[in-house]
Amino acid sequence: MKHANISIFVPHNGCPHQCSFCDQKSITGTHRQPMSNDVDSAVETALSCGKPFEYEIAFFGGSFTAIDRQYMISLLKAAYKYVLSGKVKGIRLSTRPDAINEEVLTILREYGVTAVELGAQSMSEKVLTANLRGHTAEDVRNSSKLIKQFGFSLGLQMMTGLYGSTPETDLFTAKEIISLEPDTVRIYPTVILEGTRLGEFYKSGVYFPQSLEQSVELCAKLLKLFRQNNIEVIRLGLHYSEELKGKTLFNNYHPAFRELCESRIFIEEFLRLAKEKKLPLGQPLTVAVNPKSISKFLGQKKSNLTILKESGYNVTIKQDDTVKADTFLIL
Repeated sequence: MKHANISIFVPHNGCPHQCSFCDQKSITGTHRQPMSNDVDSAVETALSCGKPFEYEIAFFGGSFTAIDRQYMISLLKAAYKYVLSGKVKGIRLSTRPDAINEEVLTILREYGVTAVELGAQSMSEKVLTANLRGHTAEDVRNSSKLIKQFGFSLGLQMMTGLYGSTPETDLFTAKEIISLEPDTVRIYPTVILEGTRLGEFYKSGVYFPQSLEQSVELCAKLLKLFRQNNIEVIRLGLHYSEELKGKTLFNNYHPAFRELCESRIFIEEFLRLAKEKKLPLGQPLTVAVNPKSISKFLGQKKSNLTILKESGYNVTIKQDDTVKADTFLIL
């Protein structure tokens, strides 16, 4: 059965810091704090669709365990009754690494929370300080260990292209995250938003972000790295919203960012194998691809076909549902 989140956003509430990149209202499209009845409304709406999903209620958008304790418990109570009834599998939430301790994890376990995601963003102390995160890499390590000890599924979130970071720094962050053995990861390329400190850095020339092409190149490598270590990347790129698109200051945001990265993986892997196997240039080649992965192999606007042609390969694509998704077979 497919998994689906019933997402409830708690924008910026409880967070003691204003990070350089942060404008939660634009990112989530949410401008007010949810109440218990909002939880009921979101869940009942999702359940009424009749789709055969295994649901989790997900509190995202802020620092959930740093909000007022009674308010946090009121939201958990509203969600927990659906766990008890069996209508949803569990509850997941995102929070800051420095807002985790044994007391709060005990509360979360009591109210049916199954997964805790930490906004690590970077494992470089220099980058964390430069972007006003207010926590350390050691906080990420300690909280991750504690979350796993309490039996929760651990998720870690990282950002690429932050102020003061480099591709090498981001690769270091990914490797440090892998060493913590999370169950899931989210990768968010930095998007510059109007009204943020990062936006001011960009306007003054202090900070210049990665281009979309550079970001795709880097995140494709990170996606492969996490897959090789059997860690599921459950999100790659920010969720699309008209407000988010309208407030970006640099043209490196793309609503289908993950597909761009997966297409990059396909073409790079084909070219690597073609060189390794010394496939003949110009002669017809047939590549079998799972139907679900055809668009990824083709690339956006069939850009991968253009690359293949320019590289001298005459490729015909054959749909074959016996080939595993996200792979291909050169016949």
